[in-house]
This record gives sequence, C-alpha cells and structure tokens, in this order.
Amino acid sequence: MTIPENIRKSEKQYLDTLEKFFLINWGNTNLYSHDLSHHRRVWKYAKELLLSVNNHSEIEENFTDKLIIACYLHDIGMSVDPGARHGRMSRDICEQFLIKNTLPVNEFSDTLAAVENHDNKEYRDKSGNNLLLTFLSAADDLDAFGYTGIYRYSEIYLMRGINPSEIGYLIQANASGRFDNFSTIFGDDDELRRKHNYRYEILSRFFSDYNVQAAMYDFGNNKPEGICGIIDIFCGLVKSGDDPEALFISFSEGSDDPVISSFFRELRHELSCW
Repeated sequence: MTIPENIRKSEKQYLDTLEKFFLINWGNTNLYSHDLSHHRRVWKYAKELLLSVNNHSEIEENFTDKLIIACYLHDIGMSVDPGARHGRMSRDICEQFLIKNTLPVNEFSDTLAAVENHDNKEYRDKSGNNLLLTFLSAADDLDAFGYTGIYRYSEIYLMRGINPSEIGYLIQANASGRFDNFSTIFGDDDELRRKHNYRYEILSRFFSDYNVQAAMYDFGNNKPEGICGIIDIFCGLVKSGDDPEALFISFSEGSDDPVISSFFRELRHELSCW
C-alpha cells in the first residue's frame, strides 16, 4: 500500500476511537491550547511530513497506525500533569488505550517511547533510533508556530507560573530549537520549509517586539494595550479558566486597540482553518 492509502486505512480504523478516548480522559481539563484541536492539528502536520518524504523504504506497513495513536495521545497526560515533562503520564494513558482496544502492547513499544519522549525538546532520543519520535516531535513542533503558537506557548508558560515579563525570551529560545529540528530533518523540501519558516517568523517577530515592551508594561491593570496587552489577556484567561472562544471573538471585533483586534482576527482565522 502507498503512504496515502495507509493514512486513510489508519484514520478509518482509529480516528473516531482515538477522539472519543481522548475526550473521555481529557474531561474538564482547562488547558485549551492543548485540547483535542491541538492533537488534530498535530496529526495533520504529521501527514504533511509523511507525504513530503521521498524515500519511504524505512516506513513499515503499520507505521501510520502507530503515528496516529501517538499524535492523538502525546499530550493526554497534561490532563493529570501539565508540567514540562508530561510525556510519562501520556505514555501510561496511551498504554491504557492499547489495552482497552486489545492491541498488543509489546508491538507498540516504539509508540509508547515516542509519546513519553516527545516533550524532550533538547532532542536527545532516549529510546534509540525511533522514527515515530522523529515524526511526532516535528509535527508537534509545527503547531508551536504562527498566531496559534503564540497563544499555545503563552497559555502553557503562564499556567506554569512563569512571569509575563520573562516568557518572551524563553519562548523564543524554545521555538528556535523546534524550528532548527524541523529544518534539519525535513528542510530538503523547499516549499515545506518556506511555508513553516513564514509561520515561525510570525512568532519570532511577535516576541521580539514583546520583549522590548514587556519590561515597561503594567500587567494586570485591566486595560490591555498593544502587544503586551495580548499576553495580559492570556494571563486573565489562565486565571479564570474560561473557554477562550467568546473572548477571542470579542477582542477581534470589539477592541479599540488595532494591535489587539488584528492579532485576534488572525488567531481566529488560523484556528478556523482546521
């Protein structure tokens, strides 16, 4: 079978089951940047990466089965532990999925290892030469760019208690490593690299401007302004735990600040494309 045929087969067999399992285990977790929509996007990026590779000789017949499972469950552990090394909990829940669906756990050891180690953004593969981890990590990284990436990074960093004045530098460093990893492995595809370089630059420019202004901005003043005001809005969302969709709409359509309204229009547009 060809890669597109394998993808369709895997989706037919696992997609609905994975989404239902995810929603049950995610429950009422207030971490909207890593909810089901994030996992759907990671799977779509994984398919994009798979289809960009010319040599599929190393890809085994059931590779797409394992990859779709890994993509849909890699962050499920955040429902229990939203910390930086949540992969261990995700692995445990992924193993529960395998058992629940009578899949032989011993035949999915590379899947479990990929899920456990995907959050190692120093890209030291503790599981050996794991092709699943290569694709999962890169696909996960691609969802960290663009306006969506700005939101996703901000929510999780703020949720972890990092000071708003410091997150810009930390995000830039982390995102740079992610883009370098993607470019090193998949950069031979010029069109793919240009596409995601554009998305990476959106995030990089945003936080470059943010870093200049953040040291002088009065966070929490209930009057969000400019680029720092966007992060201030995210701070309020993290504290409230509210579903952000309605707030995104209100700021994109009703804010008097052109920087804020433009950002949320772009963010809503990106999210609607999925």
